[in-house]
Amino acid sequence: MALELAGIKQFLLDMDGTFYLGDTLLPGALDFWELCHDRGVGCAFLTNNSSRGAEAYLARLRKMGVPHLDAARIFTSADATLLYLAEHRLGPSLLLVGTPSLEAQFAAAGYVLDGAEPRAAVLGFDTTLTYGKLTALCQAVAAGLPYIATHPDLVCPVDGGVIPDIGATIAYVEAATGRRPDAVIGKPNGYIARAAARRYGCAVEELCMVGDRLYTDIALGSCGCGTVLVLSGESRREDLPGAAHQPDLVCENLAELCAWIED
Repeated sequence: MALELAGIKQFLLDMDGTFYLGDTLLPGALDFWELCHDRGVGCAFLTNNSSRGAEAYLARLRKMGVPHLDAARIFTSADATLLYLAEHRLGPSLLLVGTPSLEAQFAAAGYVLDGAEPRAAVLGFDTTLTYGKLTALCQAVAAGLPYIATHPDLVCPVDGGVIPDIGATIAYVEAATGRRPDAVIGKPNGYIARAAARRYGCAVEELCMVGDRLYTDIALGSCGCGTVLVLSGESRREDLPGAAHQPDLVCENLAELCAWIED
């Protein structure tokens, strides 16, 4: 279907590969952010990357010169996972595999991360992953604990290429235990879209996800939101034919999306 600009109340921007790559803003990033601000259209960052909390993302974006920012403009798969855990009454004791930043976010929310009898195992994108952490996670999963992953991404784009993301860890755990997560919270799971719609006061159908990945950002459109694929990150135009999930609009980058909006 064609993207109807008039029906969009809130743009959701992916970060890595869409708005920036490494420490460099991608073409049109600031222009798009300012255009939404000037036109009174909501714009926030929705990222599957659970390795950092909102404050870390805010500091990074401000260092890049992005204005009009506050914590409410950042929504991560970790934020959505905390909502999911509360709704399903999983906790307060957890086995959490994640970065120190993710551990601090969960501890601040009241979760006990070193308890003897965790009620669930939660896997985040852990750039501090060790064999000991993997062993503890596999043992908890094999024992039958509820098993939640913050998101499914296979790789994370960085300057010069990609690095393994949580999807690689999910595959490792499955090979060792025979189990996949009971719930994967981030894109393309519709849970994160519904949670974002509640946060920003609109219907899911009034959201538009802008991202660089067909299997997460664009697949989120199956829940009813609009989608824009930018070719500044992981996906290439030649990936589109035969892809299970098709975007409503394809742009080279956010600069081209700005031009489309201004036409």
